[in-house]
Amino acid sequence: MSKKGYKVAPDNPAKSLNRYSKNPGRTPGKRRGDVHRGGRGKGKKSLDKAIGYILLAVQAAASVLMMVMLILLDMLPMKYLAPIGAVLLLLLVPTLVTQLKAKKKAAVIGGKIFSVVMSLILFIGSFYVYKANSAVGDISGGEYKIDNIVVAVLKDDAAETIKDASGYVFGVQYNMGGDDIRDGVATINEELGSEIATTEYNSLSDQATALQNGEVGAIIYNEGYTGILEETIEGYSESVKIIYQHSIKTLLENKASEVDVTDSTFSVFISGIDVYGPIETNSRSDVNIIATVNTKSHQVLLITTPRDYYVEIPGISGGMRDKLTHAGIYGVDASIATLSQLYGMDIDFYARVNFTSLIEIVDVLGGVEVYSEYAFQTSPDTNYGMGMSLNVQQGYNTFNGKQALMFSRERHNIPGGDNQRGKNQQAVITAIIKKMISPSMLVNANGLINSVSGNVETSMSQDQIQELVKTQLSEGGSWNIYSVAAEGTGSMETCYSGGSMSLSVIWPDEASVSNISQLVDKVEQGEVLEGSEQAQ
Repeated sequence: MSKKGYKVAPDNPAKSLNRYSKNPGRTPGKRRGDVHRGGRGKGKKSLDKAIGYILLAVQAAASVLMMVMLILLDMLPMKYLAPIGAVLLLLLVPTLVTQLKAKKKAAVIGGKIFSVVMSLILFIGSFYVYKANSAVGDISGGEYKIDNIVVAVLKDDAAETIKDASGYVFGVQYNMGGDDIRDGVATINEELGSEIATTEYNSLSDQATALQNGEVGAIIYNEGYTGILEETIEGYSESVKIIYQHSIKTLLENKASEVDVTDSTFSVFISGIDVYGPIETNSRSDVNIIATVNTKSHQVLLITTPRDYYVEIPGISGGMRDKLTHAGIYGVDASIATLSQLYGMDIDFYARVNFTSLIEIVDVLGGVEVYSEYAFQTSPDTNYGMGMSLNVQQGYNTFNGKQALMFSRERHNIPGGDNQRGKNQQAVITAIIKKMISPSMLVNANGLINSVSGNVETSMSQDQIQELVKTQLSEGGSWNIYSVAAEGTGSMETCYSGGSMSLSVIWPDEASVSNISQLVDKVEQGEVLEGSEQAQ
């Protein structure tokens, strides 16, 4: 009732009808925009489903790519590949279910996030498997060696380039590697556009002495001979500077491709070169180890020969004796020929390792447990600028990469000198083998392979490396590792590569050499050597 007491009439029905008639698409009980909001909701759901299907397809493609990369890597046996494929298939289920069946928004979003994360992991994983496959290709099938012909002048000489020294008299010698030196001289003449003046000397040391005495302004020699010059002239490397380098690449003969590494006994020459540079460069071989492997009996025989062993270098020294380490100067093939003749055995493959690779391999493995026969402290001058000494305990020691290198190189502060150093190097290799042969190494396989790329070179083909790894992962089992070191007597003798100066050498002990030859025969015949250390 109104203020004046009159009754208020209800709304005019016609008026109400008229209100809706102005908006014929609108019906009572619905608000403006309801129809349009419903259309947008259906469109959003369709878009969500489309995104879900796309993510599912991407994850499936990433899974297929991963399997393809693993198959191409060709290192995993079927007993590993099949479970990996099954897991990748199962990982598609959460994405499939959440995108097709889930009603709750949180589950749908969670499925999308899961799919994105899995796809990223698989794509990144595939990339690293591809890199691992490429790295195996990089280290395998070594086909050539490199000789660097250099020009050296005194440290305080004003010349900085070969053009600065164009008017100098150059000291040369053609008795060792004469063809390479002639090639270097011809290249210099071509680069300068005129012939340089040369004076010929009988030996490398005479040539270097002439530079020190001022008889010539520069000398031309193979950079691999630097170690010899350091043996004959104290402080040589610190007294000169290199102003020119010419590299000569020589193909190596490789007959190892037909060796069946999974069904026969084979031998690998492991050469540790004394430089940090390119692995193909010829250099003295400080580590000389032969690994004879019988894949059926799971026997490994590690033979260490002292770097100073006084031996003939077939095809090089013309019957004269030289230090074994000097054979590396003429190429890894010269080292193999020398050791093959010494022990009367065939050496099928080689593996060259430089200091950088040893450090990185051990670090990727997470360190190694190395047994030392003696307690000693390494000398600072064996650390190559690391600026520290290492206290080694008798018994087992845990070493990182640098420590393993320091332990391997020490020969002054241990009984037996160079002989014991060889045994210590065997101990490091044994420790590395122990960590590398178990299936658990699959976790670090990619990092290990990538770390040695560029720092390790082997004549073993990629297929042979893959077959070895696959067989070990498939069959498993422990390996028997037996270490032996050649022995001899120290002396001072002239060497083919050292000219007239007497150098410290080790005369081979014939009984020791004969014993090693017999051990090789036993391994080839399938015997397990008594006293072998087990690695599994």
